[in-house]
Amino acid sequence: MAELPPLPQNFTYSAEHEWINAGADAIVGNTVKIGITAVAADALGEVVYVDLPEVGDTVTAGETCGEVESTKSVSDLYCPVTGEVTAINESATDNPGVLNSDPYGDGWLFEVNVTELGEVMDAAGYAEANSL
Repeated sequence: MAELPPLPQNFTYSAEHEWINAGADAIVGNTVKIGITAVAADALGEVVYVDLPEVGDTVTAGETCGEVESTKSVSDLYCPVTGEVTAINESATDNPGVLNSDPYGDGWLFEVNVTELGEVMDAAGYAEANSL
């Protein structure tokens, strides 16, 4: 396993390796960014393509909402929240390698105006679940 960037302590995480750029108590009723963790990006290898929901789509917590394709495999994206997609990261679709180089910054995937939070954990719980 490669040296992974530090896990943002103020983010919330899903068991399927997606992150939300807010603490669990500040998600519902707000617009948040969603991406994949460095653990997922490292396991995938070099990301070459991302398929994201469209602006205006409704996504549902726990359901697939896109795909991330690497030189090794294709992996489904599972949305950690329910709500309406308000933006997608065009630079990530144009340059998918940013998911490997900056998964918690420029590698965000899309924004959602959240109406409901799925099953998530804090950084400590995610780190423990993934032996980080």
